[in-house]
Amino acid sequence: MRPVQNKLARRLRSVAMLLLILSACLSAVVAPTTLRAQSSTLGESKPKPAPARWLGLIGEYGPDDDTVIILEKDGQLSASFKRDEPEPLEEISQNFFKFPAPGPHALQKLIFERDQRGRATQVAVDAVILKRRQIEPETGNQLRIKPLRPVAELMKEALAAQPPKENGDFREADLVELTKLDPTIRLEVRYATTNNFLGTVFYSEARAFMQRPAAEAVVRANKKLKQYGYGLLIHDAYRPWYVTKVFWDATPDDKKVFVANPANGSRHNRGCAVDLTLYDLKTKKPVEMVSTYDETTARAYPDYPGGTSLQRWHRKLLRDAMEPEGFTVYEAEWWHFDYKDWKAYRIGNVRFEQINMKVDNGARTSLGRTIKTESQRFLIIQSGYSKSERILTSPPDLL
Repeated sequence: MRPVQNKLARRLRSVAMLLLILSACLSAVVAPTTLRAQSSTLGESKPKPAPARWLGLIGEYGPDDDTVIILEKDGQLSASFKRDEPEPLEEISQNFFKFPAPGPHALQKLIFERDQRGRATQVAVDAVILKRRQIEPETGNQLRIKPLRPVAELMKEALAAQPPKENGDFREADLVELTKLDPTIRLEVRYATTNNFLGTVFYSEARAFMQRPAAEAVVRANKKLKQYGYGLLIHDAYRPWYVTKVFWDATPDDKKVFVANPANGSRHNRGCAVDLTLYDLKTKKPVEMVSTYDETTARAYPDYPGGTSLQRWHRKLLRDAMEPEGFTVYEAEWWHFDYKDWKAYRIGNVRFEQINMKVDNGARTSLGRTIKTESQRFLIIQSGYSKSERILTSPPDLL
């Protein structure tokens, strides 16, 4: 009987090994470990746009300590009290809704009042009137703030100031232009126009630069998005330090969470942060997000629960494209992503027109750090070919 037992044992081991191999192959195919697998799930369940009749109702109502968020979720208009789990509403008529039973607000009625444009100005929850909170731009696509001081004065001071001194070993700057790496990346650089939160032109050119590893990561994210019909639209990337100083000095204290402290420099200054959104490859238009770009409100947070299902889906798709490439979304801005190696680069204060400038031998150059020698400031230029250092005899106007 022993030979028969041995033969049977060998067969059982062979079957077990075959099952193990099949299981491993199946796991490799099924497991959603890549953006493609993750986003294909998103793609299959891409929400439909919310009904147009509801758009004027979506928003926030009531005081700071008792806010009601009206949002669209899973094809239903819903209400969230103090950011609790949204409760679906039953639509009775265009402006009349009620909570279904059972539920914490069962059978309570909601009656909206609209202005001439169809935008709700208040909602009555039974007998309690809740006024609409004016947190989003009523017209246009850009929220503005009133600067603490005239921006022209702040700009003059910032251009005369110097970035904080930094010690340590840093990589050589290698700022490259995103659209030259991938022409399908589109630009809408708000700070080269007056269409920004301070209503002032800060950049002489509408261009977007990043340190090469970060730029190449953005290109990879853009390529992944194409299979879903989207591309990346850049609002800002490398930002000279003096601009960050103006933002900080102009912004009221209660909104400083949305701007970087120039005493520390920003990740934009280091060429490792990017502000971006999605655009539709067919229409070439930006997609709808939960908030507008550069909006200094709670709607800008990447986990804000309001808006529509489609807006939140767009926001998640952008994040799913960027995070596997080494980016982390900023906690207060869904559009702002920081590259993992940002600490490896110095704070930059170079204007766009001075990036990749030519020196007398015609070599391509990238601008490096500023130094002081006997009270005279010089700008060191690192040659992109010979790696040799050349010193400009007269400092550029930004210093």
